[in-house]
Amino acid sequence: MDVSVRIGSLTLKNPVTVASGTAGYGEELSVYIDLSKLGAVFTKGLSLKPREGNRGNRIAETSSGMLNSIGLENVGIDRFLSEKLPFLIGKKAVVIPNVAGHTVEENAELCRILSAAEGISALELNVSCPNVKEGGMAFGTNMRIFTGLLDEARKHARRPLIVKLSPNVTDIAEFAAAAEKCGADAVSAVNTYLGMKIDVGKKKPFFNNIVAGLSGPAIKPLALRAVYQIYEKVSIPVIGLGGIASLDDMLEFIMAGASAISIGTMNMINPRLSMELVDGLEEYIRAEKLSSARELVGIAHRGGKA
Repeated sequence: MDVSVRIGSLTLKNPVTVASGTAGYGEELSVYIDLSKLGAVFTKGLSLKPREGNRGNRIAETSSGMLNSIGLENVGIDRFLSEKLPFLIGKKAVVIPNVAGHTVEENAELCRILSAAEGISALELNVSCPNVKEGGMAFGTNMRIFTGLLDEARKHARRPLIVKLSPNVTDIAEFAAAAEKCGADAVSAVNTYLGMKIDVGKKKPFFNNIVAGLSGPAIKPLALRAVYQIYEKVSIPVIGLGGIASLDDMLEFIMAGASAISIGTMNMINPRLSMELVDGLEEYIRAEKLSSARELVGIAHRGGKA
């Protein structure tokens, strides 16, 4: 059977990936799973210089999910290239760094540097982080800024370019279509939704940054709707993410139009989930007597017909 996925010039062996921000640089997850069996590993968001992230509280559990205000803490591009990338290459992982610069210029420079590095399969441009003050979500919610960033990033990206979309907009499909027009090879949908928490004891917001990113099973129906709408507006692949916790969740995203999926928050609940989904998808395709996983992509738009 064929479970491969094509993204620009890149072919993933299967559609199961682990999402940026929840998989670190693969080191912790490698204790539980074989990274080489994944479609890809999306690394933590990278900036040119090391970033400490937000001060104060960073994580809060919610009903069926979690809020995070990490602030894109990362080791910086130099340590990534000298320490983290060699580890991932040694594990034979397909490596897709998440590019999370503060400015248009920094994002362009990160795309240039990473494109020149051996072992990088694609780039994911983060235009949608809701818990940083510089750049972050502003890149993904203002169409003029969004397209300006993509135009510049595309000039410097010499690898397939994936754009991670913000759900905190009126029409996410409009931004997906704009990404395709700017030369993106795929879009990731979706990043976290804006949320917040009040510390009842202190009678003030729990996070220093006031708002935080909501993820986990709580957002799955919203993320699924976004993928369904995006699929109808673009011809490039959609990578679906947002609360995927089971084989049925993954199948829903694929049937809604996702060519691949990413496991996020659930990596911290069940670090073996991605491997279970790789095996589960193959079993499902065999049971359904399909020859390719691609027969399922967007099938819900066609009344259940391949």
